[in-house]
Amino acid sequence: MRCLLFSSCLLLMLGCTSAYKHLQSTTGDAAVLQQFKPTFSVALYKAGVDVMGNHLSGLLMIKRMPDSSVRMVFSNEIGFKFFDFQFSKDSGFKVFSIIQQMNKKALIKTLRKDFELVMMENINPQDVLIRKNEGLIYYTFQRENGYYHYITNTEGTELVRLERSSKRKPVMQAVMKDYVNGIPDSIGITHKNFNFTIALKRIPK
Repeated sequence: MRCLLFSSCLLLMLGCTSAYKHLQSTTGDAAVLQQFKPTFSVALYKAGVDVMGNHLSGLLMIKRMPDSSVRMVFSNEIGFKFFDFQFSKDSGFKVFSIIQQMNKKALIKTLRKDFELVMMENINPQDVLIRKNEGLIYYTFQRENGYYHYITNTEGTELVRLERSSKRKPVMQAVMKDYVNGIPDSIGITHKNFNFTIALKRIPK
């Protein structure tokens, strides 16, 4: 009985362990992140999405509009739209259309948070928590029901990865690689809690 109780307590303690417990406070300047913020004007990506047992492939267009909002349209090669979103400069969000299979409140909310993280909008250097661990610098911003992390090397010259997390562990990780004129050539998004991945490869003009 004592062994069973000890095992249960140990499992409970392990379950509550934070993936971020080893991070140590450090100094830094979140302005370094501006070099990694995508400067989307118009960008077209070949896209592959695996979600909820379904595979979707096509083209994702990201376009900054005259009012500074960002329009994001995912469609197949013949123009059938999977979704059509708008991100406003003031953190607003609008769904113009979405296919029935993806029209789930939780999924739409997840997509919104994923792309907000990637677009790096509304990052206030005054509200950042800067920490370090094993040669990496974590720039952390608190968001509704979670945190956004932008993780660089010590020198601040490479964006190693991006994360969305709860207090204890990452729920999503992303990479943005090979910037050309301020726009990443490839973007990858992977979720930790369920099978949901997004792979984007930019199509040159």
